[in-house]
Amino acid sequence: MIDDIRPLAVVTGASSGIGYELARLAAEDGYDLVIAADEPAIVEAKGALEQHGGKVEALQVDLSTTDGVDELVALIGGRQVDALMANAGRGLGHGFLDQDWTQARLVIDTNVTGTVYLIQQVARDMRTRDRGRILITGSIAGLMPGSFQAIYNGTKAFLDSFAWALRNELKDTAVTVSCLMPGPTDTEFFERADMLDTKIGSDPKKADPADVALTGYRAMQKGEGDVVAGFKNKLQAAAAAVTPQSVLAEQHRKMAEPGTDQG
Repeated sequence: MIDDIRPLAVVTGASSGIGYELARLAAEDGYDLVIAADEPAIVEAKGALEQHGGKVEALQVDLSTTDGVDELVALIGGRQVDALMANAGRGLGHGFLDQDWTQARLVIDTNVTGTVYLIQQVARDMRTRDRGRILITGSIAGLMPGSFQAIYNGTKAFLDSFAWALRNELKDTAVTVSCLMPGPTDTEFFERADMLDTKIGSDPKKADPADVALTGYRAMQKGEGDVVAGFKNKLQAAAAAVTPQSVLAEQHRKMAEPGTDQG
């Protein structure tokens, strides 16, 4: 059967932005797709991706919950997953003490809890088969204290670290784990995070999500450990490694504090 011949890729957060572009690259590369997001736009994404000739199954689901992840795993239905691109994520601006706890918790549960639970469910079978590729969307934000984005940067620091730890645990297998570390990207992220009045949110020079996705997809296919998307971000990541945390926190404040929009 054709379903047994074409490889299967699972992509979360695939309704728009980097996630959609990752799914598009996989479709163009001959993968069938299972895509998921918490937005109705996932249905529109399904229609666009089907134009590449493969089978596409879409699920609108809350991936911040274990029940939501279980629903996605049920849709996969025991099929062999050749590539898992764990991209679903949320952001939240403003000072931590001013944030609504329900929204802050949603960022943690989406970026961390749901992501690692899904990876565990899928990667166990990959390890058994001794085959598979995993791409985790981390961020260069995980390299610095995120003043006025404290929860988000903390979750990305977790994911950046987790990706390398899991990669090491699987080093004696043919399962690879890659971490995509983009900088500010031109997606709906800053609008959803209520950060359009910040310097970083209003910056017109954000990266193209298609370019970021291509960088990550190529790294995953090569089995590379991590990749920072964009030359400017590479410089920022290198500088973060030798800059005191207090200085990084102040630098981030100047980018993310509400009212810093210079437009």
